[in-house]
Amino acid sequence: MKTYVYPSREAEKRLGQITGRSLAFQQKDLQAVRRILADVQKGGDAALIQYVNRFDAPHLTPHQLRVGPDEIRDAAGLVDPAFVRALNRARRQIEVYHRQQAPRSWIDTPRPGTLVGQLVRPVDAAGIYVPGGKAGATPLVSSVLMGAVPARIAGVKRLVMATPPRADGGIDPHLLVAARDAGIEEIYRVGSAWGIAALAYGTETIPRVETIVGPGNIYVTLAKKLVAGTVGIDMIAGPSEILVIADGSADPDAAAADLLSQAEHDPLASAVLVTDHRSTARAVAVSVERQLAALPRGEIAAASLKHYGAILVVPDLDTAIDLANRIAPEHLELLVAEPFSYLGAIRNAGAVFLGSYTPEPVGDYIAGPNHVLPTAGTARFSSALSVDHFTKKTSVIHYNRAAFENEADDIVRLAEVEGLEAHARAIRVRQGKK
Repeated sequence: MKTYVYPSREAEKRLGQITGRSLAFQQKDLQAVRRILADVQKGGDAALIQYVNRFDAPHLTPHQLRVGPDEIRDAAGLVDPAFVRALNRARRQIEVYHRQQAPRSWIDTPRPGTLVGQLVRPVDAAGIYVPGGKAGATPLVSSVLMGAVPARIAGVKRLVMATPPRADGGIDPHLLVAARDAGIEEIYRVGSAWGIAALAYGTETIPRVETIVGPGNIYVTLAKKLVAGTVGIDMIAGPSEILVIADGSADPDAAAADLLSQAEHDPLASAVLVTDHRSTARAVAVSVERQLAALPRGEIAAASLKHYGAILVVPDLDTAIDLANRIAPEHLELLVAEPFSYLGAIRNAGAVFLGSYTPEPVGDYIAGPNHVLPTAGTARFSSALSVDHFTKKTSVIHYNRAAFENEADDIVRLAEVEGLEAHARAIRVRQGKK
């Protein structure tokens, strides 16, 4: 990793490269996804199975799209007890956290004769998309929990999981156990953009949902972007990113490991260290190179660090915090002696990890907060996946006659200014003014 002194022209140029990252796609990708969505919307199961056969499971038939209850039940015997214990702990802790988010309906009587309020209701059905990853070799069980648990707490009655099958048509048993543990009974062997299309539009086998959440590759992301408005989505997420602020007390090996934990995701991922100690900068750079050499996904991580990695040496930690707020990272780690003293100054971050024993993977799996987070600077205005993503809010209004007459003239005047005569007339007829 290259080291830059901040502020400087060279550092600003590098920051521009990093913060200028966005959802990277070519027009041919967008056109391909549009075609896939149209095919599934028009052709239903027939189009869906063609894509599944072509890209995932060559011999899967339409009646095998839905995972049967026996397969879900039998999966429990194919996973080890240590996994089940870890899964149950993660699910319980994610539940505890997300219960705090549950919104409530409310009614108020702010003026005599009036009643206003808000009804909070869950969507009827939510689709949880779970990537296959390396032909099913990397089952993202955490994505199952992070999508399904807040949906269930919101009160969603129908939870649907879509995930690409392996070449033999099977689904990794760890995913099936996680789905059952999270309350999902409806699981389909469909992935990529055609899986998103099936959830958004529905087919003969897969009834449509109202909201789709979950991570995925560029085709999944573009498909979610295109169906947004037809259904609700969580967010348009870009590649993963981490910003680590470290002072002289930080363990260089821990800081390096944390940077690599995100760099290994994707060549487009970003990993940045900001420190006020040159000695820390040097030690972390050395440790990154050493750990990179032994990393199974080292080639991916190396590409990430080459294009979107940096070590920035700043004058002081206040400058580091200002820089973090400017970048608005998905993951922000404070590997400093007194992390809580800086928490109040953080304005823009998807999630903040405080102290030496809170590395980012704690949040990925088990701490409780959701790991579906805003990326590419969107933490300036958006938030993590939450119970709110699975609810809708309906306004409630009631006036009695006295309250109506008290405010009617003002309503008429506002309508007249806007040039909406029928609006004004709807008030006047109730005033007895024809």
